[in-house]
Amino acid sequence: MALDFLAGCAGGVAGVLVGHPFDTVKVRLQVQSTEKPRYRGTLHCFQTILKQESVLGLYKGLGSPLMGLTFINALVFGVQGNTLRALGQDTPLNQFLAGAAAGAIQCVICCPMELAKTRLQLQGAGPARTYKGSLDCLAQIYRREGLRGVNRGMASTLLRETPSFGVYFLAYDVLTRALGCEPGESLLVPKLLLAGGVSGMASWLSTYPVDVVKSRLQADGVRGAPRYHGMLDCARQSYQAEGWRVFTRGLASTLLRAFPVNAATFATVTVVLSYARGPEATPAGPALAQPSSL
Repeated sequence: MALDFLAGCAGGVAGVLVGHPFDTVKVRLQVQSTEKPRYRGTLHCFQTILKQESVLGLYKGLGSPLMGLTFINALVFGVQGNTLRALGQDTPLNQFLAGAAAGAIQCVICCPMELAKTRLQLQGAGPARTYKGSLDCLAQIYRREGLRGVNRGMASTLLRETPSFGVYFLAYDVLTRALGCEPGESLLVPKLLLAGGVSGMASWLSTYPVDVVKSRLQADGVRGAPRYHGMLDCARQSYQAEGWRVFTRGLASTLLRAFPVNAATFATVTVVLSYARGPEATPAGPALAQPSSL
């Protein structure tokens, strides 16, 4: 079990490194002003960040997800495995319920982590930077707003993570069964990569509008006075100002990110287990699908 946990952590790190540039683009597209938009789309956002901030601009806020990765993996693997065993049978429904339980529990770490990541992704480059890093960001927020400020967006994070992790584990279970991902099967690793990548995309599609609201709540007040009084108010104002399409903003970069992130995660898990256990090693169960989540 310790080896599976270690392999999952390594896979999660690989997923973060692959997917973080896409996440930066997603967040900036989600929270940009509609009156004076800076970016015309996913590709233009990538190009603008590279031109103005270099490749390091795409990795702003990287420390926060990396810092919380070990704890999130521990919670996800532990809760999902124990819940599945407590439910008694390895069925698709139980996979969903166990995944949902894991998603809900890990919000305790995921929410502050993503708050710091979002704030760092939105700050400008140069000496005028507000935050020096993830810990400094959270410390400043705590001094100004207390514990409530550090947990800004918790309700929307719970609404996103609980069903999305359920969908992730359910989709992974269904796909691996359908593809015949059994030890000794031909093309086992490509099948696992395909199952993980598609499962990650499915989990994002299931709750993406909630993620837009979460990002806006966590970015609220960064560039001006706060606008929103809560999750429902944020959703209402966003819809009134921009219509239903606001809840799909940044979706393209998110889906572009979801597949390679999960592919990198599963590939790394497989390699780590292969070296640690020898040629007879088989891949572990579902690795953490990047948070956020996923």
